[in-house]
Amino acid sequence: MISAVSFTYTPENGAYFYIGQYRDLAIVEMYRSGIPASITLAQALHESNYGTSQLAQAANNHFGIKCKSSWVGETYFYEDDDYDNRGKLIASCFRSYETDIDSYVDHSNFLMSRPNYGRLFSFQRTDYKSWAYGLKQSGYATDPDYASKLITKIEKYGLDQYDHWENPLER
Repeated sequence: MISAVSFTYTPENGAYFYIGQYRDLAIVEMYRSGIPASITLAQALHESNYGTSQLAQAANNHFGIKCKSSWVGETYFYEDDDYDNRGKLIASCFRSYETDIDSYVDHSNFLMSRPNYGRLFSFQRTDYKSWAYGLKQSGYATDPDYASKLITKIEKYGLDQYDHWENPLER
């Protein structure tokens, strides 16, 4: 007799599903932009809570990228970390994308086009630690432990292997 196997979603097994779903896209973006696939995947895992966050689900925003003054695309408002002058939490403007692919492409374009991230591109694409610390130092996130959280995810899930893979578009 075959018994049923129960499956309970956890961030752990959700991470492996997410990685399998987006690794080729992260690798393609690495070859296009120079941003390590490991960094892209670690940021996406962290920022989107393994693809389950409200921002990822409702706005296809996997990287927590806010609107900024130059954004002319669709928007999504969500309470994050912005406060009014009285200290009350207010909704922040985030970029909204039609597809997950658009989110990944814009993430690469965002890092490539902002002067504060320019120095990151002097690091080798296999040097994920320098990239992680550089992102934090360049102002990507307000969390003081952001770099170590990315590095932990890269090492826990072996994401650095994708920094060495060939471009899936050339297979």
